[in-house]
Amino acid sequence: MAADDAIKNHAAERRLFLIRTVAASLLLLILIGMLIARVVYLQVYKHGYYETRSQDNRMRVEVVPPVRGLIYDRHGNLLANNEPAYRLEIVPEQVSDSVKSTIARLSKIVNISEADKQRFYSREKQTPSFRGTPIRLSLTQSEVARFEVNRDRFPGVDIRAGLTRNYPLGKYASHLVGYVGGITESDLADVNKKRYRGSSHIGKAGVELSYESRLHGYPGSRVVETNAAGRALRQLDMHPATAGDSIVLTLDSALQKVAYNALGDQDGAVVALNPNTGGVLAMVSKPGYNPDLFVDGISHANYTRLLNNPHKPLYNRALQGQYPPGSTVKPFMAIGALETGVIDPNKKVWCPGYITLPGSNHRYRDWKRSGQGWIDLTQAIERSSDVYFYKLGMKLGIDNIYRYGSMFGFGQKTGIDLPRENAGIMPSREWKHGNRHLPWYPGETLITVIGQGFMTATPLQLAQAVSEIAERGHAYKPHVLKAWKDPQTHTTTDYKPKALPPIELKDKRHWDIVINAMKGVVDNPHGTAHYYVGQHLKYPIAGKSGSAQVAGLPQNEVAPDLDSIPHRLREHALFIAFAPIQHPKIAIAVLVEHGGGGSSVAGPIARRVIDSYLDSLPDSKTLQVNYSGNKSKTDS
Repeated sequence: MAADDAIKNHAAERRLFLIRTVAASLLLLILIGMLIARVVYLQVYKHGYYETRSQDNRMRVEVVPPVRGLIYDRHGNLLANNEPAYRLEIVPEQVSDSVKSTIARLSKIVNISEADKQRFYSREKQTPSFRGTPIRLSLTQSEVARFEVNRDRFPGVDIRAGLTRNYPLGKYASHLVGYVGGITESDLADVNKKRYRGSSHIGKAGVELSYESRLHGYPGSRVVETNAAGRALRQLDMHPATAGDSIVLTLDSALQKVAYNALGDQDGAVVALNPNTGGVLAMVSKPGYNPDLFVDGISHANYTRLLNNPHKPLYNRALQGQYPPGSTVKPFMAIGALETGVIDPNKKVWCPGYITLPGSNHRYRDWKRSGQGWIDLTQAIERSSDVYFYKLGMKLGIDNIYRYGSMFGFGQKTGIDLPRENAGIMPSREWKHGNRHLPWYPGETLITVIGQGFMTATPLQLAQAVSEIAERGHAYKPHVLKAWKDPQTHTTTDYKPKALPPIELKDKRHWDIVINAMKGVVDNPHGTAHYYVGQHLKYPIAGKSGSAQVAGLPQNEVAPDLDSIPHRLREHALFIAFAPIQHPKIAIAVLVEHGGGGSSVAGPIARRVIDSYLDSLPDSKTLQVNYSGNKSKTDS
């Protein structure tokens, strides 16, 4: 024992034991402190966050997008419809790996284009991470089946049933009705973001764009119970969305098809208005396009094909096309000349086939090179004498030409309830000085009075202007909206047409002079449109043909045969008309790009549309009148 005691150092061992005990106690206290600190951090500082996460594991608030309002024509035919569809959504907060990786894996079983990805990332920036953002807007049945088989591999990804837009009239009304497309970041910058929560589409063109605020509606919400994978098990609460208003248009879809088909293989536009209300009966721009291609995001190949098409199917000729109106402006110029008293309508003027200005040997030619002899105002309109109107223009002057052209709406937007309308050009001294920094020359007055030179107009402007004549100065602002239906109250509210400021003439007989001359264009054997439009008339029609020059001819060159002129250099063919004359029901403007003669090409199209519409009216028999006359092949 004594030896063992001598070997052991009890004091050292006690010190070592004490040190180890204190070290272990301190370590234990540190660990307990860290645990307490973690508990405090989780229970106090992160209480709200984890409480929300806890609730999200069993309850989720979802946005319920509103049902978009439908679009009908005047007879109740659907122009824009909603069809069932399935869309694929990603909830970024619930994915197991990165969103980018999830999309890459999804692409192997579901077709996801670059456009889909761009739209997703744009919307994701504007959407909370706990809400779903669509990556594909319309899945096929086979894609739905493939995803369902692989659903367990994609937490945070789900398929939701919804609606997609469909356009039954397709290309026939594509420019007027327009289309919806996926919401982009730039779209959200212009709208109330709260109103578009959960929505995937927004109006992009036509009526869909101009009446977006009425068609869209307001979102609702619902609370659903979910499982651990985030899949909804049952609905706990519901605040329904408010559907958008359905709207009824003034458009006659049957007449729209007639007008589109009447253009045949030619590019152009047809605008038909009800002169009593300003309602658009038909508005065609040909060629059209398939608006369904844009709903779920048009492919790059399809969009490139449309952009590169030489016939420009995306170009709305009716609203945006600015063409020289040619001889269709002569009735409006005649009214200006009558009102200012610079001409006597009964006095005959000599037409040798050309005119020259003092001090110049340049010949401003008539469309009929051999001349038209002695003619008065009525004959000048019926036969579309350029020389008569050259002389009229010299007396009227550019200032009055501008004044009366502007009075009938040339150079101004009509204000129709459709987007992207162009104003055309009604030239004046001030316009030329401001745009060309040059003075006005007398020769420019001559070509302006026959609708050439700087002057341009849209087909809609021409239809509106001829409506003014049809109603003798009392017309209405053109519009496409007829009524709207409230989905909550099921009430229909009619749109009230807006009367335009009346054109009050000093002498109302001037209306009759011009209208009778336009009547002669069609039913007088010497009228330019008699042969092509005036045969076997069922309704009395007042009209005016026009040919807008695309390329000029040298002074002494004879006008070549139409077939020998390259298509791109041929004149545009135009025709304006209204019928019946005494109680107008329709006013129309037709433009055929590079069509040639206004009477021979555009005139029959107008006649076909007029007859189709008037035949469809309940009182068509009382409007009819029989015409007969000798055939006389003339054109302008």
